[in-house]
Amino acid sequence: MPVPDYSRIELLSEAVTLAKAVGEILRERQLTIAVAESCTGGLIGHLLTEIPGSSDYFIGGIIAYADSVKQTLLDVPKTTIDTYGAVSEQTVLIMAQLTRQVFSTDIGLAISGIAGPAGGKPEKPVGTVYIAIAQYPEQPIARGNIYEGKRTENKLNFAKAALQLLLDNFT
Repeated sequence: MPVPDYSRIELLSEAVTLAKAVGEILRERQLTIAVAESCTGGLIGHLLTEIPGSSDYFIGGIIAYADSVKQTLLDVPKTTIDTYGAVSEQTVLIMAQLTRQVFSTDIGLAISGIAGPAGGKPEKPVGTVYIAIAQYPEQPIARGNIYEGKRTENKLNFAKAALQLLLDNFT
């Protein structure tokens, strides 16, 4: 019988705790949010909707895994992707702003990264992620980071980082 991977269970538990904290603030401040996810494949939306009553603040999301979806649904210019890459601060800033507009929410959250095991390059290794938040009237913000882990760990760490960035943005 295989031994359970408790590190994944712990990461997931931490992510749910962060999602609950984000949800409480969104509800308290009567703010709405929508997400555009690439590398996490809907995990952030899943975590946010694990919280009972999340329909008070979570409006929806787009899984923009392919560059073509980023371009057609989120109006990320091909030149931005060609110049900076799909995994870049410039791309996620546009994704976050357009997500907020498309869903008519107070906050747009976007994420794009390289979960692995393939796809990394020396300048953007596996584990690279960029996250952006657009919230009117504030200037949109973006953060990048690199995590070391396997695909599932990276996805969980990416989602946690996005939720933590939201929390940090509220304080």
